[in-house]
Amino acid sequence: MKFLASIDPRDRRLLLFCLSAAIVLALLIGVLARNEENESNPTPSSYLTGKHGARAAFQLLQSSGYSIERWEQPLSELSVHADAGTVLILAQPLFVTPQDRKAIGDVLDRGGRVVATGFAGSSLLPEGEAEPSTQLPSDACKLIPQSLDELAGSGEVWMASTASWKVASPRYRVPYYCAAAPAVVEYSQGKGHVVWWASSTPLENGSISRGQNLEFFLNTLGPKEGHRFYWDESLHSEPPSEWYFARGPALNLLLIGLAALGLLGALSFSRRSGPVRELPLPERSAPVEYLEALGALYRKAGASSTAVDLAFERFCRKSGELCGQKGPGKSSRELAEMLRRRFPAADPGLEADLAACEQGAQNEILSARQALALVQALDRHYQSIQAAAGNASKNIGRTERARRAG
Repeated sequence: MKFLASIDPRDRRLLLFCLSAAIVLALLIGVLARNEENESNPTPSSYLTGKHGARAAFQLLQSSGYSIERWEQPLSELSVHADAGTVLILAQPLFVTPQDRKAIGDVLDRGGRVVATGFAGSSLLPEGEAEPSTQLPSDACKLIPQSLDELAGSGEVWMASTASWKVASPRYRVPYYCAAAPAVVEYSQGKGHVVWWASSTPLENGSISRGQNLEFFLNTLGPKEGHRFYWDESLHSEPPSEWYFARGPALNLLLIGLAALGLLGALSFSRRSGPVRELPLPERSAPVEYLEALGALYRKAGASSTAVDLAFERFCRKSGELCGQKGPGKSSRELAEMLRRRFPAADPGLEADLAACEQGAQNEILSARQALALVQALDRHYQSIQAAAGNASKNIGRTERARRAG
């Protein structure tokens, strides 16, 4: 049984071609499209499971009883509700805006704790002093502790340093160094506290279990009692447009109003029952073009006998009108007798030609040349008897006028 046998073969081929093209296109998109979960994605997002992702760290905090959630709204909304129990994690943000920098300052002024990583993370911090590192980012560095505080006592920490802090003030404390460059910096800002890492390696899926990276990460966050932890994801996507901040009831009312206006406009113009201007009349083919097209149709169909049959029926109808007789078609013998009685001086070959036409109309293998000869013979006989009928009418008219004159 053929697939969709009820459809025309050409339509079925077109449908199969379109389906095949759609399948091939879907496969290409699946192969070539960007995979957010691949190992080469460097974003330490709490959603990603690759080696650079941070889903393991986020789920570990959840299962350990930390009051943690992902923050995907503008940071300005978080800063309004921040207090001394707020801990914000900025794991390698992808973009920085002045509004976000101001929001971070507000969180610190309200007593919050901010953990930022990487060069972009330092640019969000007030008085951030980071600079690109001279170390190869692919080389993990074993950090060297430089103090006796709790953070420096976390143990053996490994980090692929991608930035360095320019220590220019005694307010900055450096618990760890990587190749003589500051890798971990903490300082107080307003009522809050800032901890900066040179990279997010210790909290990534592929590195959190190495050495004491997990203990270092937990010590950076501080105690879980009385704190609310926010893992920022708003800076891991594309920068929001102006319309993003315009969302809310006002934007919804604007969209509803535009939709209503569009509907009213459609209803206003859809009442027209026809085009505004009259359509141009189609151009008709010339008689010669019509005849050529008709001949080509008969030639392609091999219908020479049909052409003779139509010509014979037309000759019978026209001849019957000249003889004053109307009715169903007659045979060639009856037609010849009727014409001979009406026009005794008709062509002697009339009977033979009519009989040949009647036989040719039933001959399926009649050639085009033979059909043309028979149709021409019928036309010649019709012209002859029509001329004879015209002369007879003139003679009758002259006789009638003479009778009246006498």
